[in-house]
Amino acid sequence: QAQFVESGGGLVQPGGSLRLSCAASRSIFSFVAMGWYRQAPGKQRELVAIITAGGIKDYGNSVKDRFTISRDDAKNTVYLQMDSLKSEDTAVYFCNAKQPVIGGTSDYWGQGTQVTVSS
Repeated sequence: QAQFVESGGGLVQPGGSLRLSCAASRSIFSFVAMGWYRQAPGKQRELVAIITAGGIKDYGNSVKDRFTISRDDAKNTVYLQMDSLKSEDTAVYFCNAKQPVIGGTSDYWGQGTQVTVSS
């Protein structure tokens, strides 16, 4: 199984910035897409950002124009730059990778990293 290790979470003030990293145990070219999801207590897990193997990016509506996803293929790492952070961004952020399988795609998940936005 592939393994993904997130880092970069922590406590930040509203309006501040953080950069999350997701290091994969194998080449990220193995996946059709990688990205980030988040889950706050009592809420469903939601899409934050994705980047496809072809470099196409998409974002959840609540983070559009504030977050930027990128990757470094040489380091097998995907990043999430988070700017203009708001209290409602507080959640556990999970790295995600999608691998093609018969009938669709299969999801791989990291263990999550906590992001807390508070004054």
